[in-house]
Amino acid sequence: MCLRRQGRFKNSPRPDLILLDLNLPIKDGREVLADIKADPDLKRIPVVILTTSKAEEDILKTYNLHANCYITKPWTWSSL
Repeated sequence: MCLRRQGRFKNSPRPDLILLDLNLPIKDGREVLADIKADPDLKRIPVVILTTSKAEEDILKTYNLHANCYITKPWTWSSL
């Protein structure tokens, strides 16, 4: 709703960059990425994947969905 500026968000500014985790509580991040990149009004917003997954399958799938960058977060505080 907010990205598409609908309802109470109709006057919200669009972001210049989206940081997206693949592991979301309600909808999978890959689905969100696909929705963003399929929308003509949103597809030009750069999307950076910021996630704990190092799986090659996740990396390839998100780039195939037109993610602009893939960054792996550290697993624990001690790995910082």
